[in-house]
Amino acid sequence: MNIKNLFAAAIAATALTAAQSAWADAYPERPIRLLVGYAPGGPVDTTARVFAKYLGDKLGQTVVVENRAGASGMIASDATAKAAPDGYMLGFAASPTLTMSPLVQRSTLFDPRKDFSLIGLVVDYANVLLIGPQIPAKNVGELVTYARAHPDAVSFGSAGIGASNHLSAELLKKQAEASMLHVPYRGNSPAMMDVISGKVTFMFDITSTAIPFIKSGKARALAVTSKTRNPELPDVPTMIEAGMKDYEVVGWYALVGPKKLPEAVSARLTRALGEVSKDPAFRQAMTEGGYTINTGDSSALQSRIDREYALWSDVIQSANIQAN
Repeated sequence: MNIKNLFAAAIAATALTAAQSAWADAYPERPIRLLVGYAPGGPVDTTARVFAKYLGDKLGQTVVVENRAGASGMIASDATAKAAPDGYMLGFAASPTLTMSPLVQRSTLFDPRKDFSLIGLVVDYANVLLIGPQIPAKNVGELVTYARAHPDAVSFGSAGIGASNHLSAELLKKQAEASMLHVPYRGNSPAMMDVISGKVTFMFDITSTAIPFIKSGKARALAVTSKTRNPELPDVPTMIEAGMKDYEVVGWYALVGPKKLPEAVSARLTRALGEVSKDPAFRQAMTEGGYTINTGDSSALQSRIDREYALWSDVIQSANIQAN
């Protein structure tokens, strides 16, 4: 390339950089739609609505939550993956949708490892192993010992086949080498009611919805699934502390967009996400809900997806789990 062409290329590169900067400064110029793959009122939806308010404040634009429930969150994620890559349709993704559901449903809608522009992590959440007040087990060890001695007596509820709390229990079952009967429900609430009444032995539930039942005495917490104890449940041990070596299940919510999102738009969203995560009011709201703020960037999110996709692939294959 001669001097003239080099000079022209440098001018073009400078112009492109300037255009991208201007685009980033202008974005967003109209409301943003934030897709949620679950029905209104559940933990994903309620957290998304709090997050949307703060994200909108940081971007100087309205962020509207749009519920597209179905297929364990996959309908919304598929719509996000196939949206125009302009930053005006984003996804508030829950980890099961990107690491569990595609495996359970043998789906070819999208590849969670390749088909998104990953902005970053929003919050982490752990599950809590809950039993009814009438169940005599005082800790995880006693529950496992009882299950091994009485292979037909221990059951666990879940929000449905392939749900996060279903696979959390399957991982316990696999590590404990104990027989436990899965009883799927249409959502967490009916499963919780049967744990409280003693119709099923135990269930895993997300901290944000489990805490009120624990504090009211309607259910007892044996362990949390994170590596460290939850600040809202300081007296509840982790599964690792309870004797289940290497047991860690930490879910998360993340902000994602369609593939090939412009770098300038992605950078603007990344900056806004960082500002939200540092906002004291947002942090307090999330902590009180049992969540942990996570400031992981796109590479950290990619690592989480890859690692958990491999973990749950092994659990699902071992238990021969497949959606009906």
